[in-house]
Amino acid sequence: MMDISSQMLAFVKVVELGSISAASRASGQTPSAVSKQIRNLEDHVGYRLLHRSKTGVSMTDEARDYYEKCRAVAAAMLEAEAHISNQKGKPNGVLRVASSVAFGKYQLITALPEFLDLYPEITVSLELSDRQIALEEESFDVSISFAEQLTNPNVVARRILKNERVLCASPSFLAKHGTPKSFGDLARFNCLRTSNFVGRNAWEAELDQVKHRVDAAGNFVGNSADAVYRAVLAGLGIARLSNYIVAEKIATGELVRLFPAYTQKHADVAVIFADKSKWPPRSVFLWTLWQRILTDDAATARGLATPGGGNTGRGDTGVITRAVARGQARQAPHSAARPSRPQTSALH
Repeated sequence: MMDISSQMLAFVKVVELGSISAASRASGQTPSAVSKQIRNLEDHVGYRLLHRSKTGVSMTDEARDYYEKCRAVAAAMLEAEAHISNQKGKPNGVLRVASSVAFGKYQLITALPEFLDLYPEITVSLELSDRQIALEEESFDVSISFAEQLTNPNVVARRILKNERVLCASPSFLAKHGTPKSFGDLARFNCLRTSNFVGRNAWEAELDQVKHRVDAAGNFVGNSADAVYRAVLAGLGIARLSNYIVAEKIATGELVRLFPAYTQKHADVAVIFADKSKWPPRSVFLWTLWQRILTDDAATARGLATPGGGNTGRGDTGVITRAVARGQARQAPHSAARPSRPQTSALH
């Protein structure tokens, strides 16, 4: 019965807006999904409801009386939803969130107390993993991961953090094994790798107008950026990690940045969801997250949470972003070139 109700609402929306594409935009669904709902409703009633043409749609003669009944059902459902919202007052329910391990531990979890204070009737179910998340198949409402991992063209993605990766090592590792003198020299050193996204182990750079590539190799592989971060702090080798993870440790000298002229671009963090519908728990979660981490000037004053409590800078406002402040990073003595400015991601 619920499917029939949804199909009736879709039918009313198509008639009111004059086309399937307009109805799909208004409802946050794909045109094919709306078309399927109309076809299923036609199968249910046993006759054609819409004439379809290149310029739009129009009702068949048989559909006119049925449309009035569907419109009455739609009005009643909207009234019922408004009543429920007024009764409950605030968004509620279980919000299932998947996040990359490092972002979840060092940034997302620190934002949850404020969020849950504002919306105590929401329960957050959080899974931390750097694996590829199948949103709909696994019933997640929101996923937060690196934009470079996006492969599904049917999801909605919004960049929430402009990010770059840098090379670093602990002072103890460099004292014991020496410091690489050139980018190609990294092939002689123990490089810490990640197992969840193998493409991330190809370290490429363009320094002094010369392109370099090193396939990271060594005796440690971690299944998350957080594992690699812990390993580099322990002195196991050289790592390439997100600036928001290591910036504070570089500033305090617990890590040393290698090749300051080098940054890996296009490592932005994105929030991903399956449709554009405004489900209240998800909407307020995203808004609170953006306010806390990305668009609130007060976030700059209190600092974006990192393993050591680093700060952020304000990003561009056309797309909601925030660039990570680098601070006064401790640099390896052989490298003096200034890092290039971050490029703007095409993700929006």
